[in-house]
Amino acid sequence: MPGLRHTVIMSPSDSTKPPILNRYECALVIITVFWGATFLIVQKALAHSDPFVFVGMRFGCAALAMTLCSLRVLRGLTALEVRAGMLIGLCIFLGYSLQTVGLQTIASSKSAFITALYVPLVPLMQWLFLKRPPTLMNWVGATMAFVGLVLLADPHGMEGGAGVGEWLTVFSAIAIAVEVILISRFAGRVNLRRVTIIQLATAAILAGMTGVARGEGMPELSSPVLVISILVLGLASAVIQITMNWAQNHLSATRATVIYAGEPVWAGIIGRVFADERHSALALFGAVLIVVSVVVSEVKLRIRRRPPPPLA
Repeated sequence: MPGLRHTVIMSPSDSTKPPILNRYECALVIITVFWGATFLIVQKALAHSDPFVFVGMRFGCAALAMTLCSLRVLRGLTALEVRAGMLIGLCIFLGYSLQTVGLQTIASSKSAFITALYVPLVPLMQWLFLKRPPTLMNWVGATMAFVGLVLLADPHGMEGGAGVGEWLTVFSAIAIAVEVILISRFAGRVNLRRVTIIQLATAAILAGMTGVARGEGMPELSSPVLVISILVLGLASAVIQITMNWAQNHLSATRATVIYAGEPVWAGIIGRVFADERHSALALFGAVLIVVSVVVSEVKLRIRRRPPPPLA
């Protein structure tokens, strides 16, 4: 309208407090550190085991640990919790199994870049399937995180075209995006521990059945590297999944995804400390972009309308 002025103001979601992380966001940051560490552990363990059998043992250990800690809680299991756990467990199975198989034929940097596709996929799929359109700054934050991931993973490693390993990792990223959305979809309607047990057990059973169908044999458990990897990853998987379920009761899927985007940052730090992996200045800049994206995603645009001047 003529004479009507608009002023665009950028402000945090809470106009009175700085956009610091709350306890739910801090919890996701912590599990993202564990998540980042799993890349190096899995890579070492695959020298002693076939992929699907390893994934089955990993999540079987996680399901057993959760069950032993939640025997009384299981008595109230509902049909909704079984359905939710099985759906999320299917996504966990697909995401982790396909990524693990893909890592056998492609470089870790290429795998990290392709897996990063779940960052922009979550707000898009949330919009398409849950009718929850993300805000403009959600999109900006997710885009910054994705660009940061590209730089961190070294896009030059993507030269040479896409093969079976690349496509398997693409489907892995889609499964991870659906998992994040499903957790938000069922948040607040189910018991966290019961659903976590069902989803971990579902992932373990599906991976084990797939391993048997592929003719994979049981690995030699005499290897301390394999045994320690299974135990560590099993416990870590249990902690990661129940923390995701708990935190996403209070956070949007888009917000959670931007935090999850910090996974390769921690993977890079852990790889540098324990495996002497080095990163370029461009990769470090990508890590900074990811950290900044967490704050940017929570900035909201407010439009203040100024009344038109009085008519003369």
